[in-house]
Amino acid sequence: MTRQTHGARLNISADAQSEVADVLRRLMRTPWLVGGRDDELISAVRRNQEALQTVLQGRLGWSLLVERDLVRLRKTPPARLEDWTSHAPTPQACSWTFLFAAAAESLAHKVTLAQMVEAGRVVAAEAGIPVVEGRTLRQAHAAALRELIARGLLEESDGDLDAYVEDEGAQVLLTVFHTRLEHLIANWTTAFDPATEPEEWLEAVRRDDAAPRRMRRLLVDDTVVHTADLDAEEADWFSRRLRGDDAGPLAAAFGVTIERRAEGAAFVVPDDLFRWDKELGDVWFPKAGAAGHAALLLCDHLLDRGQQPTADNHGPGTGWCGLPHAEVAAQLEDIVGRGRGAWPRAAVENVAGLLDEAQALLTAMGLLRRIDDWWWVSPAAGRWEAPANPVFIPDALDDTTGDAAAEAAGGAGTAAADDADTVPATRSTHTQATLLDLPEDQ
Repeated sequence: MTRQTHGARLNISADAQSEVADVLRRLMRTPWLVGGRDDELISAVRRNQEALQTVLQGRLGWSLLVERDLVRLRKTPPARLEDWTSHAPTPQACSWTFLFAAAAESLAHKVTLAQMVEAGRVVAAEAGIPVVEGRTLRQAHAAALRELIARGLLEESDGDLDAYVEDEGAQVLLTVFHTRLEHLIANWTTAFDPATEPEEWLEAVRRDDAAPRRMRRLLVDDTVVHTADLDAEEADWFSRRLRGDDAGPLAAAFGVTIERRAEGAAFVVPDDLFRWDKELGDVWFPKAGAAGHAALLLCDHLLDRGQQPTADNHGPGTGWCGLPHAEVAAQLEDIVGRGRGAWPRAAVENVAGLLDEAQALLTAMGLLRRIDDWWWVSPAAGRWEAPANPVFIPDALDDTTGDAAAEAAGGAGTAAADDADTVPATRSTHTQATLLDLPEDQ
């Protein structure tokens, strides 16, 4: 008897496997596809819609909306919100995203920025949300509108939205796509009132009673799945079905491989499937710049000098290494002080800010936990070797996702990644946290 391929188990033809895998990975990074901007990818979705639904709906419990000029992947919220929100817009910007979406429903197809802002103020007043005028508010407005533009709900038709932050009277013309607005909220439940019971409401739309489906989502969403985070049902699935008839076909559908170690597992993208980090996600590590280098050095220090979890220090689990926040801060002060000539002036003058940036980066990657004022670094962080000398790119390129930044950083990843002969871990702040392999079992 001929053994079936993983693709066959998921009803994906051999001829379509490569394109389906590429589309799945790109949907994880960009769950909103809109006509005029993503036409080529929308066509690929239409060609492979049945196979995509088999994976997304059948294995992950996510729905895929396919309309004439819109593709929308509706996902459940990620399990560890604190990891994902470390690089999210400010709470004020998030609030205004939904206030502007509500206001846009009653506006014309073409609307000025001033009209949009005024309509948003009306909705805010109706919702009892206080408004404090000033530059901070305009920054929140601009960030919120960019979120809606990125999703194809609005379009910046004329003018420069960035100018509005400094000039309230900036002339900007927006286009409203009314039929797309209803798709902004991916999940809903009437079990709780999100206004009065937000935590309960969010847990209701996030939680899935089926442990296998929870585990599949974790593998697709998270940079690394740590065994210390699993409940009894999830741990049982991990031990029996990770490499077998469940996670194996899912990994094959995405065109990735599974790396498993005692402390956890991850989906890993083969090197030949991408050239630039931005192809995998908009947050990655290691990365160029002061914050990326500081994060790498602190991981090295924590893994070398950190304490193992005990009942007293409340560490996350086996393999994690931790130190009190004060010791981590002192270590970074020492690192920057000893290499003062190599670090950017902004880092030297504000080491506390640099520490905050490093913490946000590692948290976003799922490699750091803050528990009782301790820093705990994941055993997965041990796959990178810190370079002897800092490698920085110009501030104008730092933290960009453009090819110029990647070139300056040494291709796919930073020079630090190249030194360690590893592929960077990446995570999209919209949807995907994948693709990190772990240290070998000891």
